[in-house]
Amino acid sequence: MTPLKLRQAAQILKSGGIVACPTEAVYGLSCDPLQQPAVERLLAIKNRDVGKGLILVASSIEQIPSFVTIPGIRRAAILQSWPGPSTWLLPAGAAAPAWIRGEHDSIAMRITAHPVMAALCEAFGNCLVSTSANISGLPPAKSALQVQQQFGKQIGLVLDAETGASPNPTTIRDAITGRTIRG
Repeated sequence: MTPLKLRQAAQILKSGGIVACPTEAVYGLSCDPLQQPAVERLLAIKNRDVGKGLILVASSIEQIPSFVTIPGIRRAAILQSWPGPSTWLLPAGAAAPAWIRGEHDSIAMRITAHPVMAALCEAFGNCLVSTSANISGLPPAKSALQVQQQFGKQIGLVLDAETGASPNPTTIRDAITGRTIRG
C-alpha cells in the first residue's frame, strides 16, 4: 500500500467518509468512531442495527480510546493476544459514544496484526471502526471487487490488498469473564 493511497484514505476518514480495508480474515468498512454521522451512514449502508455495537481497531495500545478500560484481571492475556486476531469486549466508560457501543456496556476492541489496517490507523492517527464489509445477511467481502459489487460508490475508497490468512472472523472474548463470544 503506497503512502499516497494511505494519506488519501486518512483524509476521506477525517472528512467523515468510509474506507474499505482488508483485515485479518475479511474486508472491513472503516470510519472515524467519533463522527456520529459517519458511523450512522456506515450502519445504514450495511443495514446494521446500531444496537449491535461496533468493533474498534487500533494499530497500538496508545490508540485505545480513553472511554474503555482494560481490566486488570485479564490485562496480561489481552496484551499478550495483541496485535492479532483477538477482539476483546472492554468495559465502556460514561464518555463512550452510544453509536459505538450500541445496547452494551462494553466496546469491542482489537489491535490489528494486518499491516494495511495497521498502516491505515497510523495514517489516520487514531483507532477506527472496523466492521465486516457486507450488507447484513450477505457473506463478508474477501476482495476489493466484492466490496465494489456490494457497495459501489457508497464507499469513499477501497484499499486493494490481500486479507490475512485467517479463515474466520476474529475471536471475540469478554475481558471481564474471559468467555468466548465468537470463536
